[in-house]
Amino acid sequence: MDFVNPDIEKYAMAFSSPEPEVLQRLSRDTQAKILKPRMLSGHLQGRFLSFVSRMLKPRRILEIGTYTGYSAICLAEGLTGDGILHTIDHNAELEDFARVYFKMAGVDHQVKQHIGEALDILPLLDDTFDLVFIDADKPNYIRYFEILYPRLREGAIVLADNALWSGKVLDSEESMDDDTAGIARFNRYIREHPGVYHVLLPFRDGVMLIEKTGKHQ
Repeated sequence: MDFVNPDIEKYAMAFSSPEPEVLQRLSRDTQAKILKPRMLSGHLQGRFLSFVSRMLKPRRILEIGTYTGYSAICLAEGLTGDGILHTIDHNAELEDFARVYFKMAGVDHQVKQHIGEALDILPLLDDTFDLVFIDADKPNYIRYFEILYPRLREGAIVLADNALWSGKVLDSEESMDDDTAGIARFNRYIREHPGVYHVLLPFRDGVMLIEKTGKHQ
């Protein structure tokens, strides 16, 4: 489902900061060689991720769902000089592909790739995070958030992608598939969570923007 008129989206891209050449190349390479290229963040969402990261200037970023590395490169643009981005993906076949582009983008020394299931890897990461991007395994969004919440610094930002899931979140619960049901449960969970401030943006496929406050609003 397109939530924004395609011509309006093109206009928005034309009046946003340009997509870096390395990301243009990564996008073309993904479209030509990799399955499910629609999973790529793309120009507008990529600049949004970069903008958020640049505002926060995080020392520690976590990404769940590397895919081909596009969003990780965007997020890394705001890292401090000594910052690290941890990115997790279960698909080992894409590890080398993404690493090539991390090196081309000049962020390979700041990106740590982890291959495996996020629920297994998250407990092993000994860090407190300033910025988190969740974009994988929709039924487990709540479990990811529950694990991460104690390890978010106060004021940290979590971005949860696909929060509208092509509009399927409007379907009756009885007709929802597992992914849709997972997203719908997560949205309700965040709405009721006492320790966050949040807004669901109808941007691309929906982005839930969450700030850890540690207190009731």
